[in-house]
Amino acid sequence: MNNWLPLNPKLQKLRSKLLNDPYYRLQSGEEIQLAIKLGIQIDANQATVDDWLRLPGLSIHQARSLVELSRFGVKFYCIEDIAAALAIPVQRLEPLKPLLSFIYYDEESHVNPTQIVNANTATVENLAQIPFIDLSLAQAVVQNRLASGSYRNLVDFQRRLSLSGDAIAQLMYYLRF
Repeated sequence: MNNWLPLNPKLQKLRSKLLNDPYYRLQSGEEIQLAIKLGIQIDANQATVDDWLRLPGLSIHQARSLVELSRFGVKFYCIEDIAAALAIPVQRLEPLKPLLSFIYYDEESHVNPTQIVNANTATVENLAQIPFIDLSLAQAVVQNRLASGSYRNLVDFQRRLSLSGDAIAQLMYYLRF
């Protein structure tokens, strides 16, 4: 893992929190910038209430509204969509833009996962329910996460578990980070 903050213990502690605690709520512009550097992203169309609550300035009610809108088929394509859904000025959300990804999920695609799992919070049992993940791989995912911290993204997941490109091509539809 890239250790680019070796001299400042405060930043090292914050870095550790951001990478290892998926429920940590960002509290300042400095924390947002560090999260961006660490590659932390939230998929606006798959985010849970807990994911939305990581972002500073969003209330539990706003987070629940965004999740419900997604659940009922609303697609978010840009930061302006989130602002409109929350009835707040887009300028208020601009600092959060690099933390958000807007991925389109085609409902009629031949690949339409019914269960998307967060690899950083899932149990062995949750992971074993995903197609293409057997019990031994599910155990390896959790053991690696406990030993080395949260997965930053799909590339980090593949590298740390030494998975083939074919395996990742099958799993990428079922995992989020």
